[in-house]
Amino acid sequence: MKPFKNIAVLITCFNRKQKTLDCLQRIYQQQLPEGYSITIHVTDDASSDGTPEAITKQYSQVKLYAGTGSLFWAGGMRYTWSKAMESKPAYYLLLNDDTLLYKTAIAIVLKTANSEATPSIVIGSTVDAETGLQSYGGNRLATAGRWKSTMVPATDHAVHCDFGNANILLVPASIVNEIGILSESYTHGLADYDYTLKAKKAGFNVLMAPGHLGTCKDDHGNNWKSHNVTLKQRIAYLKSPKGLAYHEYLLFIKRHFPGSYPAAFCKLWLKTLFPFLWNAFKNKQVA
Repeated sequence: MKPFKNIAVLITCFNRKQKTLDCLQRIYQQQLPEGYSITIHVTDDASSDGTPEAITKQYSQVKLYAGTGSLFWAGGMRYTWSKAMESKPAYYLLLNDDTLLYKTAIAIVLKTANSEATPSIVIGSTVDAETGLQSYGGNRLATAGRWKSTMVPATDHAVHCDFGNANILLVPASIVNEIGILSESYTHGLADYDYTLKAKKAGFNVLMAPGHLGTCKDDHGNNWKSHNVTLKQRIAYLKSPKGLAYHEYLLFIKRHFPGSYPAAFCKLWLKTLFPFLWNAFKNKQVA
């Protein structure tokens, strides 16, 4: 009998106990193809709401790791990933803990990954359960080498993308062996965009699986503070890892879209110093 191909599911969490438990429940309800198994790896970044205790009580089989309390998303996922690598799984499935998978989600991303000769990262798109609109997934650049993109709408077949979100992201071990895991350059966001762009540059496929594979609410809202907030607060948001992540964002642009660097620099400061002008500019674009 052939050994099972193991899928390491990677999650990081902080003070979202019920969402994390709901996410874990959906993983264990997955209809896996024959010959596959899953092991869930979770880093809890010093939650104070009882998350680690609840996970241990309800899902004792989860590999649970303790964070420092300052890992944020990218740091937590890197730590989880590094721990999961010790068992040498066949695949890594990055998953946000506010994502609820449909029962065939893992089967679909596996089928998509195995459908091409070239090793492929597979993105699973999600919908907002309240609005029914696609919330996360794959993205395609409007112009090669420029930082302007659109989200790829889900269809009944797999589609090639340029980069994507890691709300649901399957990475074969063969790709990890070549390009490693998420970059140390990012504290919170951008790490998934950077990783998928890096994989594509290395000659691997970045695909979005057919259909929507789960639900997840896009709760980011505007990525700038209004003029009603003090300048000091706006500058703090500009530099915050969970805000505009000034230095990390410009590094990301410099690495992947150097031609867009001057515009990106100006936009960050326009949002911060003159948010009313930026708001008018964005409203004009929508109109």
